[in-house]
Amino acid sequence: MHEPIKIKPISEVAQFHKNLIPINIPATYALKPAFKNLTNVCAGVIAFRDFLLEFCDRLASDGHLYAKPPKKPTSMADYPFINHVCGLLVEIGYNGKLAEDGDLLVATALPPKIPKSSLLNCMKFLSLCGFIFTGIGTETEPLEVSFPDNPMVLTGLKAMAIADMELRTGRRYSNDNYILGCDYRLLKAEESDMGDVLADLLQTLPAKIRDFVLNLHKRYIDMGLTCITTRLGSISFAYVFFGTTNRTLSERDLYAKRVWEINYSIRNSYCLFVRAKKTDKYADVIKTFPVSLQEKIAQGYGCYRKLGRNRCQVDCQGIRIPLDESILDMAEHIETWLDAETPNALKKEA
Repeated sequence: MHEPIKIKPISEVAQFHKNLIPINIPATYALKPAFKNLTNVCAGVIAFRDFLLEFCDRLASDGHLYAKPPKKPTSMADYPFINHVCGLLVEIGYNGKLAEDGDLLVATALPPKIPKSSLLNCMKFLSLCGFIFTGIGTETEPLEVSFPDNPMVLTGLKAMAIADMELRTGRRYSNDNYILGCDYRLLKAEESDMGDVLADLLQTLPAKIRDFVLNLHKRYIDMGLTCITTRLGSISFAYVFFGTTNRTLSERDLYAKRVWEINYSIRNSYCLFVRAKKTDKYADVIKTFPVSLQEKIAQGYGCYRKLGRNRCQVDCQGIRIPLDESILDMAEHIETWLDAETPNALKKEA
């Protein structure tokens, strides 16, 4: 039996989303063909990023007036209002027609699955963030959308909505709020370095912790592990050993083969998860670790019920180490630990 879900305050959910917005976006980069008919895309994306930062700040301060949790939440961040706002933004951006001078988006259809009362609520909130809506969004009376303080936001919204609908990978869900992350890398013609993407995820952490994690990333990529990212509720950078299999693996199959991962979630914030499976083979090495780390390894991981503990805490991802200052005191030991769990075939020559 799962513990009853205790939903987080809307201010914490807003901060969670804000932490996912990349602060450092290049002023220019080569674009994919999907954006050949748009101008000033790079500047527009930066403008849209600035809007999202304001959106999250406004959500933190005034969101409680608009966003109400459902009676039976499915997650700690389950606010339908946020999902509805994202659906509205994607619909307007993707299907709306951008005026030639870029200062107006005209839409003739609104998301059909969002109740009209919720749509009006979303528009009221977006108006607080700088949008102006005129019309009702029908074939006879289109909805005109503007952002007077910075019209480039509309170009950025158009570009990010195209990226959200056409260029992202993975399954789409009804509670999807992917557009809030402003993943500009979907627009780039060249593939991004995974280390740079991870650095963006860690941007709010202290420099020493960021450096520790980024050094782990480089070390195990150099050893031959593959880094895959997943984004479903939490954001994960998982380090996978493929082995000798020749069959094509699904994202779920790949994720199941992970050795360890960096994870950011509303439940646990920033964490390192280790799926330790070989501890009996290096018990003497574990005895050299700090007592706190030894105790975590001894506790193991898995379903709480099967381990004879309390109700399920959704802690079956691995042994969890928070990415806070305490991890720096055991950094060298964690590296030794991960080396011991990494398949010998991938070890660097001494």
